[in-house]
Amino acid sequence: MGRISFSCLFPAPWHFSVSSQVLPRLLTPSLRQLLFVVLLLGVIGLLYLLLVSGKGHGGWIREENHFHRHLARVTDVDATDTSNPNLNYGLVVDCGSSGSRVFVYCWPRHNGNPHELLDIRQMRDQHRKPVVMKIKPGISELAKTPEKASDYIYPLLSFAAQHIPKNKHQETPLYILCTAGMRVLPESQQEALLEDLRTDIPVHFNFLFSDSHVEVISGKQEGVYAWIGINFVLGRFNHVHNDGEAVVEVNVPGSDQQEAQVRKRTAGVLDMGGVSTQIAYEVPKTVSFASPQQEEVAKNLLAEFNLGCDAHRTEHVYRVYVSTFLGFGGNAARQRYEESVIRNTATRNKLLGQRNGETADSPLLDPCLPADLQDEIGPSTQKLYLRGTGDFDQCRQILQPFLNRTNETLTSLNGVYQPAIDYDNSQFYGFSEFYYCTEDVLRMGGDYNASKYAQAAKSYCSTQWQSLRERFDSGLYASHADLHRLKYQCFKSAWMYEVLHSGFSFPANYKNLKTALLVYDKEVQWTLGAILYRTRFLPLRDIQQESLKAVHSHWRHSFSFVNNHYLFLACFFIVLLSIMLYLLRLRRIHRRAAQSCTPSSVPWLEEGLGSPTIPIDL
Repeated sequence: MGRISFSCLFPAPWHFSVSSQVLPRLLTPSLRQLLFVVLLLGVIGLLYLLLVSGKGHGGWIREENHFHRHLARVTDVDATDTSNPNLNYGLVVDCGSSGSRVFVYCWPRHNGNPHELLDIRQMRDQHRKPVVMKIKPGISELAKTPEKASDYIYPLLSFAAQHIPKNKHQETPLYILCTAGMRVLPESQQEALLEDLRTDIPVHFNFLFSDSHVEVISGKQEGVYAWIGINFVLGRFNHVHNDGEAVVEVNVPGSDQQEAQVRKRTAGVLDMGGVSTQIAYEVPKTVSFASPQQEEVAKNLLAEFNLGCDAHRTEHVYRVYVSTFLGFGGNAARQRYEESVIRNTATRNKLLGQRNGETADSPLLDPCLPADLQDEIGPSTQKLYLRGTGDFDQCRQILQPFLNRTNETLTSLNGVYQPAIDYDNSQFYGFSEFYYCTEDVLRMGGDYNASKYAQAAKSYCSTQWQSLRERFDSGLYASHADLHRLKYQCFKSAWMYEVLHSGFSFPANYKNLKTALLVYDKEVQWTLGAILYRTRFLPLRDIQQESLKAVHSHWRHSFSFVNNHYLFLACFFIVLLSIMLYLLRLRRIHRRAAQSCTPSSVPWLEEGLGSPTIPIDL
């Protein structure tokens, strides 16, 4: 029996021969068998591609996004890397009533995702401290000498300019925003001060500054900016929420969509200062009004705005209620209360012919002062002597008329319109006096519990003043608590309780109020919200650049992916095709060899000669 030797296209160690009897069984598969083998190998290769690409592409992206979202939650307290060319800067000058402060902010390039906001943070110096500078007095003190306004502001801008890289100055926006002190000035004096700033600042500084970047903002704007800043730090504008996070259905203002959006629940803000009290919270549902007059009032209290860079997208459109109540701060309320006591006592003494409170021997009893505390109020011509009885519940009753509530629905302090709050699905943060009243003396800052708070306040009020002084001297209260806080803690505790529960109508069992001084260990200023809102269109530039880069980046990534996966698959199919062609050619050669081996054409078989080697040349 003859043999066929394979001696071409292979290296020398691969040479071998096959018996001609075995060859037909190996090299004559049917076409159906060949197609089955090719299909099986193709399916294996396709499965490989899907497994690798699914894990390597989508999986990696999901893991990377999760990682970056995790990093975003970490408070950044490192010194700002001013050598980073991709870092942008911005300035906000807060011109308040008692002084002015400049805040320097920074942020990396926008990531190109129109769903996300700029990642703005306070700039920190080499000692990791926020870059902030304050000067006194307030700019409103220059009302009669407006030509000095730019000289007044110069030290703040010079300080900021030293911290920002010089090559970044011309692209660094500067905003000068004036608040309460300037609001009380006549409009002509306001404009004179602002015009001096508009004229002189561009001469001395190369910041991105236009006429619209300096203005007197309203209390409503200031409240909205504070609400934006706090919710930004809390991460409530990131609409990618995890299971278990509180969400809310929102009827987006101005949206054509009939269905409500579901996004992260934002936090409301309560702030009680010395003079005023403020409340701000999102109104997720479309509001209805009891009367046309109420609707007109509501227009001045409801702010609708888009924080996103694209006006056509509604995911960052918010409807926020903001109201400020002058005279309802802790100190102002005490002053109103004392004036009422002086006025009523004088009238009663005159009618009854008495002299209650006019001497230290016959003091007027005051339930809003700690037990046995002696105090004096009023001018020298109408001085009254008080002695505390420390009755928290009686103090609350006396203070209720000072809230100026009305019987109208959807109203709060002073009869001002207030949209309904979903107390079952809401969260509030209380700042300033809400925190001081709960923490400085009562040591109950944080999660607010009305019954425990009232009990602690009642116990404090009824404690003898001498005992309170001894506790104070022993350092049992907060380090920044002073004698003024001790004296008026009882009054302010009652006032805060009444404002919250009788004024704003929070139920006594409300469990979702946190009183705080800082948010994530940061003092959040309204200036953060101001720069977030005023730079909201800046990402458009980065998004356009990212879109151009994305085309190139996508091609480059695709090319890299081909090198790693598609190239392997292509080589796999080439080898598969080569094997198939090789087998088909061997089949044809075998057929030729079989034809040449018939009895009529191969005489050497009849002669009994040994079968020669048949070379197969591929």
